Amino acid sequence: MPLMTAKIKKSKYIGDKAFYKMVLTIAVPIMVQNGISNFVSLLDNLMIGQVGTNALSGVAIANQLMFVFFLLIFGATAGVGIFTAQYHGLGDVKGVRETFRFKLMANTVLCLISILVFYLYSEQLICQFLKGEGAPEDAAETLQIGLQYMRIMLIGLLPVGLCQAYSGTLRDTGQTRVPMIASIAAILVNLAGNALLIYGLYGLPALGAAGAAIATVISRFVELGVLVVYTSTHKKEHPFIEGAFRHFSVSLRMVKKYVLKSLPLMLNETLWALGNTMMTQSYSYRSLDAVAALNIQSTIWNLLGVAFLAMGEAVGIVVGQILGSGEIEKARDHARKMIAFTIFCGLIFGAGMLVVAPFFPMLYKTTDAIRQMASSFIFVTGIFMPFVACMHASYFTIRSGGNTVITLLFDSCFMWAVSVPTAYVLSRHTQMTVLQMLFIIQVLDLIKCVVGVAMVRSGIWARNIVK
Repeated sequence: MPLMTAKIKKSKYIGDKAFYKMVLTIAVPIMVQNGISNFVSLLDNLMIGQVGTNALSGVAIANQLMFVFFLLIFGATAGVGIFTAQYHGLGDVKGVRETFRFKLMANTVLCLISILVFYLYSEQLICQFLKGEGAPEDAAETLQIGLQYMRIMLIGLLPVGLCQAYSGTLRDTGQTRVPMIASIAAILVNLAGNALLIYGLYGLPALGAAGAAIATVISRFVELGVLVVYTSTHKKEHPFIEGAFRHFSVSLRMVKKYVLKSLPLMLNETLWALGNTMMTQSYSYRSLDAVAALNIQSTIWNLLGVAFLAMGEAVGIVVGQILGSGEIEKARDHARKMIAFTIFCGLIFGAGMLVVAPFFPMLYKTTDAIRQMASSFIFVTGIFMPFVACMHASYFTIRSGGNTVITLLFDSCFMWAVSVPTAYVLSRHTQMTVLQMLFIIQVLDLIKCVVGVAMVRSGIWARNIVK
């Protein structure tokens, strides 16, 4: 009997070779794309870090603020992407085409609004991160570098929104290879531009952080160009692009459906990003060094987290398409096995975080205090990486069935009700170190892990929303 029970559990949580081949076909290109992107982000940080700690902090603050924009666009695209995946599973090309049009229109509007907000209020926003302990002259230099970097980066926001519409639609229809190729092309351009413009190689001016921003903006246009050219020349493989711009409109009935599903998800991603920004601000309130240390920690975390982050996206794509075809039990079975595999990835790469924690910060040209703080941050977040992987996969599973209101409550509402107030109180009303604050926030996230698993097991998320 125990052997029989073990076999049942194994089949319940572990798939066969065909299952993992199907999953990895979707996930590996996303892993490669994100992995290369994060590796170049690591090189960016190292290059900027060689300019100085103030440059590293200025760029980190600007990127933290623009992170809100990136997740706003991601939320808007992903909300409609739920329909795209299910339409594709149903074989409805017209439905896929309408979602693509809506993504283009919605992302353009959001990009223009974001550019205006950042242009008008960038100085006030950056100053919120410069109130911690530290020399006034360092804060002033950090502000100027951050402002210069952000103003240049605003030029690349619109290409980011359009790229998300193209790559999101391709991914939702199961094509993850082309977005990977487009991203790699952009990354190579970005890397070459950084080397040339940050240090001023081959007679070019040494622009420091501004050079990094210029290189990034150029790479955004390259990525968009690759995606546009590919889809327009491969209409048979991607029929949704045929006539997509001929009658550039979306029916009012469908707009209402998309907005009702997208708004909670867009609100969730935006609130989640704002919550992370507020917590970083709380850490910086205790110590300005925390900004640089957190930037070092997040760089290696993003690099080693590519496997389970990509698996989360794969869960949404695979399970969403199965739900679109109406096979509810199959969707629940695949989701369960993919979540188990995602947690396994979190365990492996979490262990990797623990191994590199003492050594990785040594690559940066900064103070010993910042290196030691970053090393501690890496170690703590490595311990909790398997639980974050579980939360991540659970989130995408719940979202695949269109339960965007539930994901809003599960994700960002928890952050604003628990994590953000806790970080604020600890930073202002206790003598805790930043490391102790970070550890407590990580522990609180275990509640989300338990809730996510419970919701996935309940099956309330498994719905077809396009039939």
